Amino acid sequence: MKYHLFEVVGIELEYMLVQKQNLNILPIVDQLFKRKTGELLSDVDNGLISWSNELVTHVVELKTNGPQVLDIHLADQFYENIYEINKLLHEHGACLLGTAMHPFLNPDHTSIWPHDYNEVYNLYNRIFNCKGHGWSNVQSSHLNLPFYDDSEFERLHAAVRILLPILPALSASSPIVEGKVTGKNDTRLWYYKSNQAKIPQLTGKVIPEAVFTKADYEESIFKPINVAIAPFDDNKILSHHFLNSRGAIARFDRNAIEIRIIDNQECVKADVYLIVFLTAILKSLVQENIAPLQEQKKQQESKLYKLFNEIIETGEDTMIYDEEYLKLFGFSAPITVKQLWQHLFKSVQEKLPAGVVDYLNIIFDHGNLSRRILNKIGAETSQKRITMVYKELASCLARNTFFV
Repeated sequence: MKYHLFEVVGIELEYMLVQKQNLNILPIVDQLFKRKTGELLSDVDNGLISWSNELVTHVVELKTNGPQVLDIHLADQFYENIYEINKLLHEHGACLLGTAMHPFLNPDHTSIWPHDYNEVYNLYNRIFNCKGHGWSNVQSSHLNLPFYDDSEFERLHAAVRILLPILPALSASSPIVEGKVTGKNDTRLWYYKSNQAKIPQLTGKVIPEAVFTKADYEESIFKPINVAIAPFDDNKILSHHFLNSRGAIARFDRNAIEIRIIDNQECVKADVYLIVFLTAILKSLVQENIAPLQEQKKQQESKLYKLFNEIIETGEDTMIYDEEYLKLFGFSAPITVKQLWQHLFKSVQEKLPAGVVDYLNIIFDHGNLSRRILNKIGAETSQKRITMVYKELASCLARNTFFV
């Protein structure tokens, strides 16, 4: 079934299974599913939310079971499943951990999912060596938004491309890797942009090219992907829909655009509230309340990628100097990305539920989750201190509360 713009959404959230005592990963997603269903499955239908495996055996994905109307109460549906999974993990002394990266995981100690779809995972592993942080130590929120036809795709793709570069300033939650502060606002995305460098056509410049019809997308993005992967995919088992690794990908097989660069937050309430806000901004862009469609379409991926890279490094404090980009939002002088987000927030604030407003104010007052994590850790960056803070984050996920 095809849907019109913003009629429904699909949300996917990834979580790691970790031991409560020391937060070491626990590669038992298959056992979790068997405990739930009595069978060894790769997908678990659990009502409005389903569970599925990911590339590695310590990560589980929760997702809306088909398209659903976007509502803040989706957070409650996700939380019921997190509560249930934590209950099932209790006998293993384990729990779920959110945020975008584990703070001291060694990717060499991870294992690839050995069951259904394993031939695809193994092929990826042979091509890219998936024992790396960009593969086995990543957790993101994926937002799927529908379009009905080329006209709606044009508007949605233009709006998504405009928003992608500045998203990490709000959603970053990965400041620590292998027990060390990385100095980057969003370390997950730093790995994301380069983990498939062996075949650069797959990720491109993360920001999708300025193409606005299905035919142009096929020619400019899918065709180069198919040509580039052919020498590695002897048995033709990889689909270009899945190979496309830009920060937002067009899924013409289900008439949706999937945004992939949102870091997981501290709890599902935060994830869903952030998605509600981002969707409101995208809707405003699509309706041309912010800038005319033709001006949005003029933005080239190389300039947007430059801004994206800067924000990965310096977060909310990043200065925006690009005059064309600033003009889209009505600014004529340089501003910080935080000031831009505050401006956008004010433009839709009256349309947002009170809980979403409260959460956005936490971000504006205390920083994105990366900054809040670093503030809580302070100057002492010992593993003991980092473990203590991340145990608090696991508790936030378990209780569905914000981390401040």
